[in-house]
Amino acid sequence: MMRNGNQWLKLGGILSFVVALLHLVIIFVGAPAYRYFGAGEDMATAAESGSAFPALITLVLVAVFTIWGLYAFSGAGVIRRLPLLTIALLLIGAIYTLRGVFVFQQIFQIATSSVQVAPREVVFSLVSLVIGLAYLVGTVINWKIFRASNRAVET
Repeated sequence: MMRNGNQWLKLGGILSFVVALLHLVIIFVGAPAYRYFGAGEDMATAAESGSAFPALITLVLVAVFTIWGLYAFSGAGVIRRLPLLTIALLLIGAIYTLRGVFVFQQIFQIATSSVQVAPREVVFSLVSLVIGLAYLVGTVINWKIFRASNRAVET
């Protein structure tokens, strides 16, 4: 079991970089990947027609997930301290976790057969939940360290 907040943040950072890399691959695969990963038919059709719009939107997501990975690594002490570190880690963790809690609704829908849910959607939600919890657990464990370094920066 990981008791060190740095390990949790490293895990969250690595997984954020994997998500960023996956989005980069989606750009090169094109329309089938946009469809498979749930970007919507409009994005897939635009990619098929040669529009740069889906790639640009996806590149923005690559940048966001990369920055989130850098924040996790900063919190773990792997790279220099980034601005607004504690609040950023909490927000990133909350965003991933909020996306991830859909897994409970999806499992309920599968159990009650009320709505068709693709197994990959459950996996995507679980991955988001794991990443979000890694950020939040790592941040909470390191809370005193972050507070102490905030005070050191202020003086």
